[in-house]
Amino acid sequence: MMSLSIAALTFGVIFLAELPDKTALASLVLGTKYRASYVFAGVAAAFLVQVVIALAAGHLLSMLPHRWVSGVTGALFLIGAAMLLFHGGGDDEDGHAAKEPSSNSFWKVSGASFVVVAIAEFGDLTQIMTANLAAKYTDLLAVGLGSWLGLCAVGGIAIVGGQKLLKVVPMKWIVRVAAAIMIVLAGVSIVGAITG
Repeated sequence: MMSLSIAALTFGVIFLAELPDKTALASLVLGTKYRASYVFAGVAAAFLVQVVIALAAGHLLSMLPHRWVSGVTGALFLIGAAMLLFHGGGDDEDGHAAKEPSSNSFWKVSGASFVVVAIAEFGDLTQIMTANLAAKYTDLLAVGLGSWLGLCAVGGIAIVGGQKLLKVVPMKWIVRVAAAIMIVLAGVSIVGAITG
């Protein structure tokens, strides 16, 4: 029988850890550009895959050399910032709407959202925390469900927030701020890789 207290504890821990995370930022940016329900479907699927990986083999991720993980994370942040700055979407006449994507189909939008979040979340703190919680408690279902719901809650808040934010802030500023945050996170990761 699944323990609701373990699921609730896991939800709280993962929710709080994910709030300031890069995947929340990625979800917010995706939510400003595409239909929210399509983005959420891709984000939720990516989180599910990452939780399953964490439950099955997360303890191995925590054994990887810290410098290597930090260096790769820093490089991914820099690539993400460059992609935002050079392919960040434009403004229309009122200065607030995003440039229409080349395709608004469910599969393309949810697929792109899945790939972005799955890559960003791989080896992330919340994935390692999920693996640690799974090792501490033997109730994998409770830990997995609590973790997935916590991640989805943050993703949903970020997506809806992105939709609302776009009504008052021009897309070019959202992209610039997101890229600046990613550059700072890249710097922190690269310094962590160098200093060990």
